[in-house]
Amino acid sequence: MIPFLMFQDGKAEEAMNFYTSLIEDSEITSIIRYGANEAGNEGTVMQATFHLKGQEFMCIDSHVKHQFTFTPSFSIYVACQTEEEIGELYEKLLEDRQALMPLGNYGFSRKFGWLNDRYGVSWQLNLI
Repeated sequence: MIPFLMFQDGKAEEAMNFYTSLIEDSEITSIIRYGANEAGNEGTVMQATFHLKGQEFMCIDSHVKHQFTFTPSFSIYVACQTEEEIGELYEKLLEDRQALMPLGNYGFSRKFGWLNDRYGVSWQLNLI
């Protein structure tokens, strides 16, 4: 199984570059772009794959405008090893966006944060 992310407005490649720049051991593994006279805007992502800490993801730039976007009911969960890692990742992902649960001790974890990033993708960060 591979998590699949559908971006609007040609943001897939930008999001992949952002995510892989933040998380160690991450890379974009393939990008297939729309060409001239194809369904999507030329140069946008028809299909791409990337890895974040070994977890594979697939994404596209949707050429169809939908009435929905991402929802926090699906989130990317990251187990962080250090206070520094969780703090930096949280701040960079949050960047003027929505904190669903600010970094804190919620009893089930000594430090946990949940947020929606600039692309609308939901992230749960946990210090283990």
